[in-house]
Amino acid sequence: MAQDSNLATSQPAPLKGGQLALGTLVLSLATFMNVLDTSIANVSLPAIAGNLGVSPNQATWVITSFAVANAISIPLTGWLTMRFGAVKLFTWSVLLFSLASLLCGFAPSIGMLIFFRIIQGAVAGPMIPLSQSLLLSSYPSSKSGTALAMWSLTTLVAPIMGPLLGGYITDNFSWPWIFYINIPIGIASAWVTWIIYRKRETPIRKLPVDFVGLSLLVIWVGSLQVALDKGKELDWFTSPLIIGLSATAVVGFILFLIWELTDKHPVVNLRLFQKRNFSIGVITLSLGYGVFFGNVVLLPLWLQQYMGYTATWAGLVTAPVGILAIVFSPIVGKSVGKVDPRILASVAFLVFALVFWMRSNFTTQTDVYAMLTPTIIQGIAMAFFFIPLVSLTLSGLRPDQIPAASGLSNFVRITAGAFGTSIATTVWDNRATLHHAQLIEHITPYDAVATDTINKMQQSGLSFEQAKTQINQLINQQAFTFSADDIFYVSSFICLVMIGILWLARPEKIISSSKDVVAH
Repeated sequence: MAQDSNLATSQPAPLKGGQLALGTLVLSLATFMNVLDTSIANVSLPAIAGNLGVSPNQATWVITSFAVANAISIPLTGWLTMRFGAVKLFTWSVLLFSLASLLCGFAPSIGMLIFFRIIQGAVAGPMIPLSQSLLLSSYPSSKSGTALAMWSLTTLVAPIMGPLLGGYITDNFSWPWIFYINIPIGIASAWVTWIIYRKRETPIRKLPVDFVGLSLLVIWVGSLQVALDKGKELDWFTSPLIIGLSATAVVGFILFLIWELTDKHPVVNLRLFQKRNFSIGVITLSLGYGVFFGNVVLLPLWLQQYMGYTATWAGLVTAPVGILAIVFSPIVGKSVGKVDPRILASVAFLVFALVFWMRSNFTTQTDVYAMLTPTIIQGIAMAFFFIPLVSLTLSGLRPDQIPAASGLSNFVRITAGAFGTSIATTVWDNRATLHHAQLIEHITPYDAVATDTINKMQQSGLSFEQAKTQINQLINQQAFTFSADDIFYVSSFICLVMIGILWLARPEKIISSSKDVVAH
């Protein structure tokens, strides 16, 4: 009881009126800026590579460097919060992120750009978990669903806006502006956050630095992230580099688990996984996000590489997913405190399963309108996905545990997204090779249809070799379409399995104020 009493006195009352609205806005903007930066540079890589005089493969380190540094720093949020305070840590993270963005835009070489992206990713780590925990502390527990709805809107819209905004800025201005746009948003967000929240600072404890745990975290997470980002490019385990990185990640992870579970002041609180709801919430949130993100990457790749879509049109086909997500998120936010979050999350997985099943029926003849239908429907699933699962993951936790829990759950979710991307693109290639072999196994010099097709192409002015190349491209188009359909179909099945795992949880109320702590 003494611990609960101390916690109760340290938790300020919820915000009200204009302060609540403004606080929600600036915290959400900071999250939006952070999430946007994970995807906005993707479409600008060719321009960056050309401007800095490097190959496209070298330019991909602009993405990888940010992802590795970000993945390492996110799980440190809980420890850093206890050492420096949530408000101070968040404010400095946003300011340093803005400064790093400025330096990225000024970078004169690819080496300097990668260095500044590492800094940007590292300081960005605490921003998303702390924006989540500060928002929850701003609202009474009865309105925690509304807080999560406001927060989730930014995580829903930013990944969609990133490629569209990045492409527009690169085409109409220059690539440094994809970083410069962060500066006014970051400064305004940090300034207003400090004004509103500086008197609501969380308790600070002078914890010793867990150098061993921190070193092991850097080693295994860094190795894993680089292996995932470079695996497809280097043909996975045929590459000695990928084998070495994977072995380092596995050994480092095992040593990290042993050390963190036995150390008195671990840099990452893995004991949170002892809590049933946290474990089930993290598993379903991460696996679901991995499936979702893998499909988010796969769909535009297929459209651009094998369906003849431009980057703009591929973006327009995927962008409407945010329409119904924005409409339904406030509704779900109001319902999450009244309706069992397992029911709401089950709706998400059912709709995801339906969407992926619809996409598994795509053919090379599917038109834009038929592709837009599941994309629009998917917005419902996204609204029902984040809010209930985040609520479930954090349910029953004390306010002082939420920064660490949020940081750890976001780390696992983002890592699962990286896994999902690598698995989806690798399986897509492998299944396409299989389908290609099956499609051509009956084609011989004596095949009447093939011979007739080549003759017609030659009559239209193509050479024999050009005709064969044209036929092979058509077969490739079919093979990669069949392969994408396979992944969509399996994704649908995985979503249905997630529902069974989800119902192993036992939801409790999120504790977000001093009154709630005492009651709990």
